[in-house]
Order: sequence, then structure tokens, then C-alpha cells
Amino acid sequence: METSAKLYSLKHSNVKTYLFALLFVAGNIALPQLCHLIPYGGPTLLPIYFFTLIAAYKYGFLVGLLTAILSPVINHLLFAMPSEAVLPILLIKSSLLAGASALAARTIKSVSLLAILGVVLTYQVIGTAFEWAIVGSFYEAVQDFRIGIPGMLLQWFGGYALLKAIAKL
Repeated sequence: METSAKLYSLKHSNVKTYLFALLFVAGNIALPQLCHLIPYGGPTLLPIYFFTLIAAYKYGFLVGLLTAILSPVINHLLFAMPSEAVLPILLIKSSLLAGASALAARTIKSVSLLAILGVVLTYQVIGTAFEWAIVGSFYEAVQDFRIGIPGMLLQWFGGYALLKAIAKL
């Protein structure tokens, strides 16, 4: 399933880059707060990644990277979540997601279920390897695959639905 879409690669000199990044950061602040109302909502639904995927796929790597870096840092400063211990891992995974998402959009040039699945699996697999190297525990590193499958499905199908909905913008 593919849909043609207007996909952008905004530059650092474009004010829209920063406005869109702030919009997606706001989404990545609000969505985790809602998800944390559910027991284990954060680790299960992986909400901090959702708008990073959308930002990078629709508006390019720079908007995605700004969203990927600012979202966890601002959430940590405002709500102490994510904790300081997992912040580096979240920053790595978020940055990987921004890169994979922007690359997929640039390569595929359309919104595709298969491309978004590839993005989610790519950042999760590579991010898990980094996490394993950092924490030294394979069991801890594969937490997203143990309990975060609903979040990955939300990114896959929810990301596709939102990107399809905003495809012509």
C-alpha cells in the first residue's frame, strides 16, 4: 500500500524547519504524558518516537533530528522522564529513527506501509545493539521487543495513517 505524497527536505536556513520541529516536539511531549497515564504506557507504547518518525518522513532529516534530540531532553527537564540513565539510549534511538525515516522517504518518495515497517525495524534493531553495548545486558536491551511491540505497531500503522492523512499538505 503506497500513496503519493508531498515530502520535503527543509534546510537549516528555513524558518519552517524550526516551526515544524517545535510542533513535533510538542507532540512528543504531549503524547508521552497521555501514555504515562496507563500503567507501563511509556515502555509499552513507545510514544516519544512517534512524532520523530512523522517529522523526518514528511519534512526531512533536519526536522526529524531536531525533534529526536529536543523531545527526550525537554521531557527529561520538565518531567524527569525519561530518566537520566536511559536518556543517552533514547537520544541514540531517536536519532537513528530520524535518519532511517528521512532516508526511507527520500528513497521511496511515497508513504508506504513496507517502508515505515523498515524504518521501525531498522532503528529498533540498530538501537538495540547500541543499547546492549551501553548497558551490557541483552535482556535489558531487547526490552522494546519484549514489551514495546504495541508501540512499534502504533508507529507502523499509526505513522502510516497520519502520514497518509497529511500526504497532500
